[in-house]
Amino acid sequence: MEQLSKDYKRIVIKIGSSLLTSKEALDHVVRQIAELMGQKLQIILVSSGAIAYGMKMLGLKKRPVKLDQLQAAASLGQSELMRFYADKFQTYDIKCAQILLTWDDLKDHGRYLNSKNTLEALLKMGALPIINENDTVSVEEIKFGDNDQLSALVASLVEADMLIIMSDVEGLRGLQNKVIKVVPQITSDIEKLARPSDKEHCVGGMQTKIAAAKITTASNISCVIVDGKTDNIVKSALSRPDECGTHFWRKDMGLTARKRWLIFCAKPKGKILVDDGAKKALLNNKSLLSVGLVKHEGRFGPGDIVEVANAKGEIFGRGKINFLSQDLDKVMGKRKMKEVIHKDDLVLMEI
Repeated sequence: MEQLSKDYKRIVIKIGSSLLTSKEALDHVVRQIAELMGQKLQIILVSSGAIAYGMKMLGLKKRPVKLDQLQAAASLGQSELMRFYADKFQTYDIKCAQILLTWDDLKDHGRYLNSKNTLEALLKMGALPIINENDTVSVEEIKFGDNDQLSALVASLVEADMLIIMSDVEGLRGLQNKVIKVVPQITSDIEKLARPSDKEHCVGGMQTKIAAAKITTASNISCVIVDGKTDNIVKSALSRPDECGTHFWRKDMGLTARKRWLIFCAKPKGKILVDDGAKKALLNNKSLLSVGLVKHEGRFGPGDIVEVANAKGEIFGRGKINFLSQDLDKVMGKRKMKEVIHKDDLVLMEI
């Protein structure tokens, strides 16, 4: 019950495409957000729907497959989506700010911090940031893939208190098809309960929602999956998260803001394998020295992010490396030890 004592002040709310088809449900959500902002809570809205709106404008019944068609649909639909939100929230004298992100905006630490600063400024101004993936320019290499993951990364970025994922399902269902109210820890058994989405207008499904919950809970942020069409569901999620939908309990893993960026946002350019002695030293909060290196893979340079694995290739962390990949051969396993990754630039956890 410790989870219920959290004083939620900064909330990220994710709205899926399926909810955008229900005018009544959206009106309820907008009203709840407006009331919470009136109580000085800070809200960030992550909204899907640009491609769905674009498909409607183009008269398409099935989600396009070709990238250029998806980007065209997103380009048409995004302005319509923002117009919709601006009109809805204008009734409550709330100003909406549009923010479009790709992986490039988060994997680069400087741009990551710039994104955070912009969001902090908007929240201080009392505005409502509305975030979506920038589908008009995204290609596979820089796509988040789904807004569940994007909402979790945003929640981690701004150090939110809770992520509320609003969908058209009540939550995660167990083997007897009953909603699991509380998930203290995300185990392999919990992950096996997930199913991908089969809807024409959206991507994701329960698999992506659990993946999002793994990011938020590891960032010491509560995550609740709820049916967005339920009356007063946002307020219920904040006041009694263990009783509505599925509540994934947060875990205080002691990850600093920089280490959250390393583990969740930075994209590794290679992999280094270490021996058992080096792994033991890393687990004891030591820096990685060249004497413990066994092998390296990929091409990278100083400042790039690499995965760290044991001698069998099993990944247990990642960090910012101090060497060119070709130069590691000169120091690998040598007694004259060089610092390959400083302990402050290294994060250890299951990825």
